[in-house]
Amino acid sequence: MTHSKKPLDPEKEKRKIKSVRRMKEIMTHYYIDAKTAAENGKKVAWITSGGPVEPLIAMDVIPVYPENHGAMIGASKMGADLCEKAEAMGYSGDLCTYALADIACSTVDGGPIGGLPKPDMLICCNNICGTVLKWYEVQARYYNVPLFILDTPFSHTGFSTEARQYVRRQLDEYLAFLETHCGKKFDPDRLAEVGRLSMAGQRLWQAVLDTTMNRPAPMSAFDAFFHLALIVTLRGTQTVIDYYSQLLEEMKTRVAEGISAVANEKYRLLWDNLPVWYRTKWLSEKFAGHNACLVADTYTSAWCGSLAYMDETDFLGSMAEGYSRIYLNIGTDQMADMVLDMVDKYSANGLVMHSNRSCKPYSLGQYDIARIVQEKRGLPTLIIEANMTDARSFSESQIDTRIDAFMEVMTD
Repeated sequence: MTHSKKPLDPEKEKRKIKSVRRMKEIMTHYYIDAKTAAENGKKVAWITSGGPVEPLIAMDVIPVYPENHGAMIGASKMGADLCEKAEAMGYSGDLCTYALADIACSTVDGGPIGGLPKPDMLICCNNICGTVLKWYEVQARYYNVPLFILDTPFSHTGFSTEARQYVRRQLDEYLAFLETHCGKKFDPDRLAEVGRLSMAGQRLWQAVLDTTMNRPAPMSAFDAFFHLALIVTLRGTQTVIDYYSQLLEEMKTRVAEGISAVANEKYRLLWDNLPVWYRTKWLSEKFAGHNACLVADTYTSAWCGSLAYMDETDFLGSMAEGYSRIYLNIGTDQMADMVLDMVDKYSANGLVMHSNRSCKPYSLGQYDIARIVQEKRGLPTLIIEANMTDARSFSESQIDTRIDAFMEVMTD
């Protein structure tokens, strides 16, 4: 007995982003290169997602991001099992589930790609949270490799001269650390070139995100969650420039041809916090069912935020401020101002906030931000409670009901 394939929906096919295939090819080659680094005489450094990757690129070190891997684990629906394993090892279930999944994964070479390549060194920058300090200490002991910690003071209201000097001195120590463990001298001209490529890549990524200012939006935040990977993993390379140039052209074509991410876009929403990786498709379809498109988000735009503080003619000198004044290292009032700017920029008429029990720095001030947005723009706000990696914290029925109720308010 033969089974005929379900015919493709031409409208849904038209809305698929063609660049996805190229993106998957790039990421596949990236992980192959990382896993075969030792065979090819290269070193691998694990680095936090907000850490300064450009010096690694300049020293021909392959950067690997446990947080990116954590997102892959979540999207592959492997998070709950790995988090349970970490809990059985004695770690609290209230910790960051990226950390829990990564720590457990290392002991079994688990996850969707059979574990990450063994690191030669670890680079930890605490501009995203404090958890990374202990997380990377655990992994440095497990793999018995050197660890460099870059400490960025909070920039709640500004960035003082003393703070700039403090971080700048550490960057010199960072370069000396790399020279020691790579066995070669640092080339300032090479870093300047990598810095130029990094900033060019960030500008292109912002241009891609800004195509959603169009109505209807040619992509959604759920698409951006996927395409973000390159600006994180390969920032400072020509690969990023080439890919985002291609993606930008595709978005421009979609705008010109009226191809939208959501078939009948009526409501434009802004997303705050990390994705719920194991339910992105369900959430995307749920909102689309209400003719709502999440046109922008605070997460993917965070990798362009440092552009305001970076100087292409003095990349090394401006890195201290650029890497300190990122979204998660500023005050709640500043976060609220940025959300308000995004509401205006992308013509959003609703705010959806993921109260992420796994990421405290991202979730702590959300109720204050929601109140400020309500007071200053009168926007309705939906807060859903979940966890970015661990599906045990996700209640589909509860969130389904909350979204329906929120969209009813939107239609009033």
